[in-house]
Amino acid sequence: MDMKWNIPRLKEIYETRITSVEEAFKHVRPGNKVFIGSAASAPQYLVSRMVDFPLNFADTEILQMVSIEETPYTDGLHRDMFRLNTFFIGRAARETVARGHADYTPVFMSEIPRLMHTGSIPLDIALVQVTPPDAYGNCSLGVSVETTLEAIKQAAFVIAQVNSHMPRTFGNSLVSVSELDAIIIHDESLIEFSEGDSDDVAERIGFYISRLIPNGSTIQAGIGSIPNAVLRHLKDKRNLGIHTEMFSDGLIELYESGAITNHYKKFHPGKITAAFCLGSKKLYDMVNNNPIFEFYPTDYLSDPRNISLNENMCAINAALEVDVTGQVCADSIGSQFFSGIGGQADFIRGASLAKNGRPIIALPSTAKNGEVSRIVPILKTGAGVVTTRGDVHYVVTEYGIAYLHGKNIRDRVMALINIAHPRFRKWLMEEAKKLNYIYQDQALPRDGTIYPEHYRWDYTSSKGTEIHFRPIRMVDEEKLRRFFYGLREEDVYYRFMGFVRTLNHSAAQPLVVMDYEEKFALVGYTGEEPDDEIIAVGRWFLDRPTNRAEVAFTILPDWQGQGIGTHLLDKLVELAREKGIRGFTAEVLAENRKMLNVFYRSGFSVKSTLEYGVYSLKFDFHTKSEFNSGY
Repeated sequence: MDMKWNIPRLKEIYETRITSVEEAFKHVRPGNKVFIGSAASAPQYLVSRMVDFPLNFADTEILQMVSIEETPYTDGLHRDMFRLNTFFIGRAARETVARGHADYTPVFMSEIPRLMHTGSIPLDIALVQVTPPDAYGNCSLGVSVETTLEAIKQAAFVIAQVNSHMPRTFGNSLVSVSELDAIIIHDESLIEFSEGDSDDVAERIGFYISRLIPNGSTIQAGIGSIPNAVLRHLKDKRNLGIHTEMFSDGLIELYESGAITNHYKKFHPGKITAAFCLGSKKLYDMVNNNPIFEFYPTDYLSDPRNISLNENMCAINAALEVDVTGQVCADSIGSQFFSGIGGQADFIRGASLAKNGRPIIALPSTAKNGEVSRIVPILKTGAGVVTTRGDVHYVVTEYGIAYLHGKNIRDRVMALINIAHPRFRKWLMEEAKKLNYIYQDQALPRDGTIYPEHYRWDYTSSKGTEIHFRPIRMVDEEKLRRFFYGLREEDVYYRFMGFVRTLNHSAAQPLVVMDYEEKFALVGYTGEEPDDEIIAVGRWFLDRPTNRAEVAFTILPDWQGQGIGTHLLDKLVELAREKGIRGFTAEVLAENRKMLNVFYRSGFSVKSTLEYGVYSLKFDFHTKSEFNSGY
C-alpha cells in the first residue's frame, strides 16, 4: 500500500496480518459461533468462500443482524454446514426461517451489543468488512456500525475484508488494525438495495404523516415505500434533524432539498446520526468522508434515553397488523415470523419520552391486494406484540390518523375503525360489539362514505386568532360533547329551541355520523390535533324533495362576534353548491337577532315567515339581494 504511516508500529501490524482466506479460515472450528457483518457491510467475498472449507465451518452457528442477499447460509443447500441465527429477518432469510432451517432471535436492537459484551451472545469468529486503514492505522466500518463494532471487540478471532469501495464514515466507526487478527484485501462493489416504486397508498400515508411533523422536528424513518413517501412530503419543511437507526436513498433526496439542517437536535446537534444505511451507490458516495453523517452502535444510538433528548422527536415505524385496542404486531404474520423487533420499540419509547415527541405507527389499511384488513378485532393466533397498547400513540393508514394514547378502549376502537378500509369497517364494528368494546347501538356512516379530507382550511378571526376548519368525524363525539357543555344556556336554547341539559351518546351520535352528501357538518377548532378544541360547529341536512338543506351553526361564547358565523355560512353554502343543492332553510328564534343578522347579511334573497316566535327562513343560492335588516 502506497501510503505514509504516522505510526510505523501499526504499519508493521497491518502488513504482518495480511493473509489468505485459506490461512484465515484455519482459525474457524466446527461448532463455532460466527458473526458476519450485516446488510451492505456483509463481506461478500469471505462469505462466498465459506463453502470451500466444509471441515472448518461444520456445524457453525452464523449470527447476523439482517441478511439482504442470498448466501450459502440462507439458500437452504448447506444446512449440514451452517445454521443462521438472525436478529432481524431480512428478505434473504425469510423463507429459510419459515421452513425451520434458520433461527430468529427477537430482541431490541439496542440490547444486542450489551448481550455480546456480557457473553450472553458468545462469539468465536467475526467476519467483517472495513475500509483500508488511514495514516494512523484506523479502518472504518463504513455504512454499518450497529452491532459490528461490539462483535469485533468480543470475538476471539476477527477476520476482516479490506475493501476500497467501502465508504469512510464518521462517528464511532473506527477500528484499529491491531484489533483485526486476519486481513484479506479484496475489492468489490457494496450490496445495493432498491425498494421499488411507491404507490398511491404509500403516498397518501406519507402525506398524513407529514402533517404530524412540525418544522424543527428530529425524525426516525427507516427503509421502504412508506418511509420514502414520508420523506418526499417533508421537502417544504424547515430545520429538520435526523436521528434514525438506518436510512436509505429517500433521506438523501430530503438532505439535498435543504430541509435537513439538524439545527434543533439536542443529541449530536448538526449531525445526521444513524447505525447503518442501505441503498444505492449514490447513497454510499454521499456518506463517504461526509462529516454531516455519523454512525454509532445501536446500544448508544437506539437507547431510548438518548433518543428522548431530541425535542419534537418523530419516530415512524411500520406494522403488519394492529388490533382495535392498539396492539401492534410488526415481526410476524400470525405465528410465522416475517421481520423482527428491530428498533421499533426503542424509538417508539424514546419518542414518547421526548418533549413534544410523536411516536407514529404506519401501515396500509389492507393486505393481499385488498382482501385482508390490517386493522383487526384481535391479532392472529401467534402474532407477536412489538408495540404494546400502552405505548402506541399515532396510527396512520391511507384513510387518516388515529390518536390512541390515553384513550379508553371504546375511543380507540372508533378511532381505528375510522381509518380502516371502508370495506371492513362494518365487520370491525360488529366484532367490536361482540367483544363489548363499544356501544351496542354504535352506528357507521352509510356504505361507501369516504371522509372528505380535502375540505380543510384556516381562517383568521376579526381578533386575529387563527381557527382551523374541517368536516366533523364520527370520532369527534367526545369533543362535540365537551363543546356542548361549554355553551351557555341561551346558546343551547337558541340552537335546540329549548332547554337541553345533556348530550349523551344517543343524542350526540347522529351529530357526528355523516355521509357528507346529505348530512354534512364542519367544525372550527383551535390547537393542534389531538389536543384540539372545537369552538364552532356548522351543519346542514338535505331535504331531498325540495333539494334544499336545513342549516344551523353554533359558536362557543368566547368566540362569538368575531365573524366566525358568517364565515361558516359562506363555507356551508360553498360546499352545498358543489353538491348541487338548491338552497338553504333555517329555523331561528325571533330573539336570536345575531343569527338572523348573519342570514340577512349573507347577500341572498332571504324569505322569512314568523310563527310562534320562530322565523322560518329560506333562500336559494341563485338569488341575490341587498342587505335588509328589517325583520
